[in-house]
Amino acid sequence: MSPPRSADAFFAELHEAIGGRLFTITVLDRDAGLARRAYSSHPEAYPVSGTKPMAQGAWTDMVVTRGEVFVANSVAEFAIYFPDHALIESLGCGAALNVPIRNGPVIGTVNVLDVAGAFSPPVVTRICAEIAAQEDALRTHLEGLAL
Repeated sequence: MSPPRSADAFFAELHEAIGGRLFTITVLDRDAGLARRAYSSHPEAYPVSGTKPMAQGAWTDMVVTRGEVFVANSVAEFAIYFPDHALIESLGCGAALNVPIRNGPVIGTVNVLDVAGAFSPPVVTRICAEIAAQEDALRTHLEGLAL
């Protein structure tokens, strides 16, 4: 997959390669403590607009601070971290995968949501490998969308 000219086209192509019912990309401004959705496969439910404060807590510590992948294969596993869990579930999503993108520190996340149980270890490995293969292009696009 060669990086298209626009960030939206690149993100849509990445979504097609990875799969998932709901696919978003978030760009972070850690110094300002802000996050912004840079891409959404469902802009009606999850629009690309504005900024929001980065939530503090266990999810942020895991994904943003330590740069670890977050995997939840049921609503119960992610509901404690995502206040919008009812909306996520209403879209037919019962599993969540958040993959940090680094340029030194974490600068954004690739967020894939799908049916409950979707993220088995082999699936997570495949998705992370696809993201890693595109990481330079992801960094370029995220830096171009910096807050």
